[in-house]
Amino acid sequence: MASDGNGSNRIDTSRPHPARMYDYYLGGKDSYLVDREAAEQVVSLYPGIKEGAWLNRAFMHRAARRLAGLGVRQFLDIGTGIPTQPNLHQTVQRVAPAARVMYTDYDPIVLRHAEALLRGTPEGRIEYVEADVREPAKILAAAREFFDFEQPVALSLVALLHFVSDEYDPIGIVNELLTPMAPGSYVVLSHVTGDFEPEIWARIVDIYRNAGTPAQVRSREEFLRFFDGLELLEPGVTVGPLWHPEPGSVKSGDEKLPLYVGVARKN
Repeated sequence: MASDGNGSNRIDTSRPHPARMYDYYLGGKDSYLVDREAAEQVVSLYPGIKEGAWLNRAFMHRAARRLAGLGVRQFLDIGTGIPTQPNLHQTVQRVAPAARVMYTDYDPIVLRHAEALLRGTPEGRIEYVEADVREPAKILAAAREFFDFEQPVALSLVALLHFVSDEYDPIGIVNELLTPMAPGSYVVLSHVTGDFEPEIWARIVDIYRNAGTPAQVRSREEFLRFFDGLELLEPGVTVGPLWHPEPGSVKSGDEKLPLYVGVARKN
């Protein structure tokens, strides 16, 4: 297990953290009062945030299973968050027991739980690296030691890029991460949008920004730019529940879930 060695055990409880707020939406217990108070502000504005968090995870699992079924055996998950069963490696290793998964996050509390993330199949391998998505060179350096970059890699950035505002050039970050990866690699993205309720999401963005998180929701057109030069898998960019849904899982109103998703192939 790798770490940056720069105070990994220091957990800042003076301000909310998006990973701990997300854990709260999922019903987890790894949050502090400051996280729960901020999360409840979001819930008061958008009561569907908790269901949306679970629908986002369901998309992640469907996408991971599909890519494992297409033969991908290497998965780089950035913005892992606090472990929630099933974790990504459990999903892909059910399909491909020898799959390799590298998790990356920058919240020290995730490092505290990395032992749970590192329990996989005997045939597979799992690694955890403490790093920020805004440090793509650092992530790639670790990934090169763990993966075979001559073979395809699935890059997972699920519910993450809405915490990377334009000033950090998120499109450039995605491109930098994908550039050294082999043809046949994939990127899996999900992203909150304000297209359906712009005023509410502007207020939610303010909650995160006031807590020090550079949040930014994006329109469908802005989200599509992350896939420039890549081959989108069917059905293209859509809202989370409509991407290859399980039979009978789609409910009325799901078409306006404020979460765009997409999976694309590097040719």
